[in-house]
Amino acid sequence: METFLHGDLKRESAPTLGRQAVSFFLHSMVAITVWIGLMLLGYALNPVGVSQWLILLVSMAVPLVIGLILAKIHPSEMATAVWMVGFIWLMIVALYVLDLPTGPGQCDQCGATDKLSRTFFSLPSPSGLIDDDGPFIATWPAAALVGYSIGAWMARRKPHAL
Repeated sequence: METFLHGDLKRESAPTLGRQAVSFFLHSMVAITVWIGLMLLGYALNPVGVSQWLILLVSMAVPLVIGLILAKIHPSEMATAVWMVGFIWLMIVALYVLDLPTGPGQCDQCGATDKLSRTFFSLPSPSGLIDDDGPFIATWPAAALVGYSIGAWMARRKPHAL
């Protein structure tokens, strides 16, 4: 009898793990696709004087709404975990940025904190590293993945009874 039960568990766990992997990948791709669509729309409209903070907010808010809607329609626990892709991507780019040499026009005499804050958030001014594209390459896509996860998490929450 014990072998029969373990056999059933093995048959159930393999497809579930595969479905989770596919779901995780698809939700990650939806979040990134939404962000790419936002960037294409932004470049098509080409608004003048838009703050990087506003772009960061929109990069997080729109995927949050999409994640909320999709998780309401098709609930998936894996949708709440795509923030990890953004975090890992941000860490990979951070390691790359920390390894870049500094010099005139490229965060001259910057320490690690200055390199990261000036590259990812342009605070107090852009670093000059990775052609000042740090927000576009790392910060905004990571924010989109985090926003999507938050939206999916909000959709999965059960409303509290009063």
